[in-house]
Amino acid sequence: MNAATLRALARAATATAVLLTVAACTDTSPTSPPATSSARQQTPTAQAPTTPSDRNSDMDIRVTLDGRPVDATLNDSPAARDFADLLPLTLDLEDFHQTERIADLPRRLTTSGAPEPAAPKAGDLTYYAPWGNLALFCRDGDSANADLLILGHIDADTDRLAEADRITIEAAP
Repeated sequence: MNAATLRALARAATATAVLLTVAACTDTSPTSPPATSSARQQTPTAQAPTTPSDRNSDMDIRVTLDGRPVDATLNDSPAARDFADLLPLTLDLEDFHQTERIADLPRRLTTSGAPEPAAPKAGDLTYYAPWGNLALFCRDGDSANADLLILGHIDADTDRLAEADRITIEAAP
């Protein structure tokens, strides 16, 4: 065999090895779910629809903004339940980008079992995990963020939310 034939055989052997490696690493069986399939995609079909009469996941809380009461609820997420364990709380709020009022919490909250990220709306009470702080949105947020966990909602107009300097949060009796 001459050198040219040996080079051609070496190239063919290398190409064959690469193809076999790719084929071995690729599962094309129809019973195997794609890599992007997750509980996230399966959750909507696994959950039965609920009506307000049979849903007890929200927890009423008592909230005052600058001494004036407002209606509020916490959701049933692990982070919201952990937050409820901190109550009662009185926190001084400060502006953050004219979109939220923020305050430091006494400790970090759990982030396990966090729901899918959702874009915050005005009135949402949230927890920003990287900083460990509470954020009350006075304007709608730009987009969903996996680090921002929505804990609940406060029913107040945006001007009142934007001007609030102090928040007191207590468990409802």
